[in-house]
Amino acid sequence: MKTLIATVAAACLLASPVWAQEPAPAGKAQPAPAHSHAAPAPQLDAHTQEDIERHRGMARAHEQAAQCLASGSKYDDCQKQLQTACKGLALGKNCGMRHAH
Repeated sequence: MKTLIATVAAACLLASPVWAQEPAPAGKAQPAPAHSHAAPAPQLDAHTQEDIERHRGMARAHEQAAQCLASGSKYDDCQKQLQTACKGLALGKNCGMRHAH
């Protein structure tokens, strides 16, 4: 019985505990761990690449709008900033995002 407990304790100590990793600084995500068995990235056509970049551009514009609102700026000022940043990326005054209010 003591051998079993010692073996389990040793296995727990030698395992790579998730809780031992340092947390990411506020606002910064840790990169995903690289796995040797991960499949290679698929070859994407030009249209798909353009969509990816458009979505990333919209995400940046929305993040800037969120930061603007969080800073206490007026809604209308932040909305104008969003519309300027999204010009040519998405349709509508909300940069492709519908609001419930």
